[in-house]
Amino acid sequence: MPIDIDALLAADPIEWDSSWTQKDVILYHLGIGAGVPATDPAELRLTYEPDLVVMPSFGTVPGFLPIPSYADLPGFDIDLRMLVHGEHDLVLHRPLPTEATATSSARATGVYDKRSGASVVFENTTTVDGEPIATNTMTAFIRGEGGFGGDAGPSGDRIRPPRRDPDAVVETPTLEQQALLYRLSGDANPLHADPAFAAVGGFERPILHGMCTFGIACKAAVHALLDGDTTAVTRYQARFSGVVLPGDTLTHSLWREDDGIVIESRVDDRAVLKQARLTVG
Repeated sequence: MPIDIDALLAADPIEWDSSWTQKDVILYHLGIGAGVPATDPAELRLTYEPDLVVMPSFGTVPGFLPIPSYADLPGFDIDLRMLVHGEHDLVLHRPLPTEATATSSARATGVYDKRSGASVVFENTTTVDGEPIATNTMTAFIRGEGGFGGDAGPSGDRIRPPRRDPDAVVETPTLEQQALLYRLSGDANPLHADPAFAAVGGFERPILHGMCTFGIACKAAVHALLDGDTTAVTRYQARFSGVVLPGDTLTHSLWREDDGIVIESRVDDRAVLKQARLTVG
């Protein structure tokens, strides 16, 4: 097995600096489908500078470490084409500003045996002015690297939709060029642009970023059930369960609970984002 668990977990964190401006925030919002209709006041708050707000899911951008950089971690000698994003958990320690300079660090915190693959957990922390602003916990599934006899990992509490009709259902069409637009926010993985690269991974054509779907669902929930209050969200967690192709229409079922919103997103009859929750307050 090319993953040396002891070396990977003992490795020093990878650190990097980043910054963003209003332009970066607007570009991210356009990448997750903001601006339709273009004159809607709620959409203008995401796409026009005078009253600009920041969608909570933007917290994944400064804390994003490009996939090739993970290969710099000792003990993580894998074929990166076999890595897929399994789960994501974003914690916001305070509301995100429209402009900032930040420092981030990433380290592996767990490696688990899922038989058909290995599950590797990475924790990425972003600070602004020395204080934490966001923590991203990414679970990566490495196809073909399981069966090494390791710990299967914690099962955890699964988020399940309430047994009632959703409080809101929102449809969001994606664009044929959605992945090409979203990748300008930092995730330039060729899987989302290069047909030949996508074919090696077993896909008929380039696929939409999981984190783009993550952001699209967040926007749908914030606008439908939080009256556009982007500062209300303190945590956003989700599991990716299917592939979205640019041009697909996502249907988000949303359930309001006392402490947040449960989300399930589908393309036709396939769940593509599930066990998802926005925590409020």
